[in-house]
Amino acid sequence: MEEDTDFRIRFSSLCFVTDHVGFRGTIKSSPSDFVVIEIDEQGQLVNKAPSKLISKVLPEPNNFAKKTKLDLQNLSFEEGSNQEVSIFAGCSGADQYHQSGSEREDTISDGTSKGEEETVDVLGTLLDEKTNELLNHFACDIKEKWNSKTELIGSSLEFSLGRILDKNQRALLHSAIRQKFPFLITVGKNSEIVVKPNLEYKELCHLVSEEEAFDFFKYLDAKKENSKFTFKPDTNKDHRKAVHHFVNKKFGNLVETKSFPELNYSAGNPNVAITVRFREKTHKHRKRSLFEYRDRKVIYTAFTLRKENLEMFEAVGFLAMKLGVIPSDFSYAGLKDKKAVTYQAMVVRKVTPERLKNIEKEIEKKRMNVFNIRSIDDSLRLGQLKGNHFDIVIRNLKNQINDSANLKDRILEAIENVKNKGFVNYYGPQRFGMGRKVHTDQIGLALLKSEMVEAVKLFLTPEDLDDPVNRAKKYFLQTEDAKGTLSLMPEFKVRERALLESLHRFGMTEEGCIQAWFSFPHSMRIFYVHAYSSKIWNEAVSYRLGTYGSRVVEGDLVSLGEDVDDEHFPNNKVHLVTEEEESANTYAIHQVVLPVLGYNIQYPKNKVGQWYQEILSRDGLQTCRFKVPTLKLNVPGCYRQILKCPHNVSYQLKEEHDTDVKMEGSHIGEATLSLLISFDLDASCYATVCLREIMKHDF
Repeated sequence: MEEDTDFRIRFSSLCFVTDHVGFRGTIKSSPSDFVVIEIDEQGQLVNKAPSKLISKVLPEPNNFAKKTKLDLQNLSFEEGSNQEVSIFAGCSGADQYHQSGSEREDTISDGTSKGEEETVDVLGTLLDEKTNELLNHFACDIKEKWNSKTELIGSSLEFSLGRILDKNQRALLHSAIRQKFPFLITVGKNSEIVVKPNLEYKELCHLVSEEEAFDFFKYLDAKKENSKFTFKPDTNKDHRKAVHHFVNKKFGNLVETKSFPELNYSAGNPNVAITVRFREKTHKHRKRSLFEYRDRKVIYTAFTLRKENLEMFEAVGFLAMKLGVIPSDFSYAGLKDKKAVTYQAMVVRKVTPERLKNIEKEIEKKRMNVFNIRSIDDSLRLGQLKGNHFDIVIRNLKNQINDSANLKDRILEAIENVKNKGFVNYYGPQRFGMGRKVHTDQIGLALLKSEMVEAVKLFLTPEDLDDPVNRAKKYFLQTEDAKGTLSLMPEFKVRERALLESLHRFGMTEEGCIQAWFSFPHSMRIFYVHAYSSKIWNEAVSYRLGTYGSRVVEGDLVSLGEDVDDEHFPNNKVHLVTEEEESANTYAIHQVVLPVLGYNIQYPKNKVGQWYQEILSRDGLQTCRFKVPTLKLNVPGCYRQILKCPHNVSYQLKEEHDTDVKMEGSHIGEATLSLLISFDLDASCYATVCLREIMKHDF
């Protein structure tokens, strides 16, 4: 294979943030020298017994009320079994609909109390204890402000539940919150759920009792089949007219209203009640209610996948073939190295635990194992992990060329330096297909430019190797004969065969290539676009550090949240540094972030922002919106910290004796040092990049 000179130039030009000398050594001498174990959202290693909270979705840390005047962050909490009751008991003017006991049960006799208990249970399951407490306090404070006649202006009061990755569980939360607190509304934005006061609820309270308003909004959100809601009888015709007008103006596309007289009424002054019911058309296409989501019977089986020296997409393709499903039926939190022993959580749809256990022996031949097999409620999402744990052996340790210092001292200095100062948070070389003729970012750029035929050709470009796979690829590029190439392509190349089968069916045209890309699951299609964004981010951080060094300057972007451990924090937690803040040294370099390209990010307002625009122009993307509608790809972008630190670092030096060294015809044992190092990294950080900073050595 030809040396990947472009790749080596690209990575040898990356920056370092520390100033120690470093050392040389060999990583990944064998897959077992590089062990990667995923850390789930509860902080558990996935090669251990699964956490009981495995299906619980936790919001991001640092939940707080955005733009709020309420001091929710500094509340203290005491443990206890009656927390919710004590919260509402402390609200002066909390209405009777939040009270416990017979009064509430007597008010609603259609089973709502039971539903409320289930709703509370949903919130307790999906939200961590602190967030649940904060939500209750937020609701209580809203009611207090209303009851004290304090004006709520627009959206000045908000409470963020954080980012919930799974859309079904987001739907559960939306409904559960509105069922428990009808005077609040929930808004979704980029997987984040924001809670606000329901101003329409307050408006209705001017027309009817708060009890009626409370029950009416619960009725609206539940969307219960064949259900009706009736306001209390009313003798005032003008008042009834105002209620009719309000309901139809606000919710006329969803419900309709009619007035019915009571059975026993005086003809001169009738008592008339307004009844609300769902419109037929809307009812047929209504959203699923909270309990309908619960009743859905979709089979999900969770497991831990151990693989050795195997590309992840190839592993998924092989599992799919053995189980009779498609690759998109598998979900996972992150991609893992090929030349390594890796452990990661996975979920497969439409497969029972028993069926998965039946293929255990077969997949061992492909250096895969599955364990911790169990039923679960839903799939995984990319990014749904806390990080990764690494156990790495670096062999054949040596001093840098022309460095005569004690090697052990150099190693100790290097590790301690990176522990304290961190490393530049580059995307690692494996993200781009190191050593290959065509890198994944090149395919991603072609997809962003909607050059579908070119992207297919890049994907099927052969390496300079004489093996069945590369002979098949070479034949295709020469002939564009998809059927003939299929007969040459080995069965285990699942992705290539899926693409070729689509090309055989639809042809090697622009439209045919679009259909061919749909033979890949969405996660794989967007992987290539993310690779391009990652390449540009690597270049951007090198430019940023080369231009401004470790100073935080005007126009930089900094993260306002504490302990940001992933890339997915919203725009309102990113701040543009001002001239005054630069002069006052308000922020530190570890808070600086750079955007990963997408349609929903802002750029720095300094030379780095100008650089981004020049690069997009260079690559022909000056008008790109980072959406590829033909492939159903939307790339909102995110922000990534430019520096990261390893956690829980431990290491041990070990002497190994090499008896193959000959001197004057006899075998003399020569001791070589190996380093056994373990550490944890946040999600989307690369161990090879951390090691590069420690060793001052490109791999």
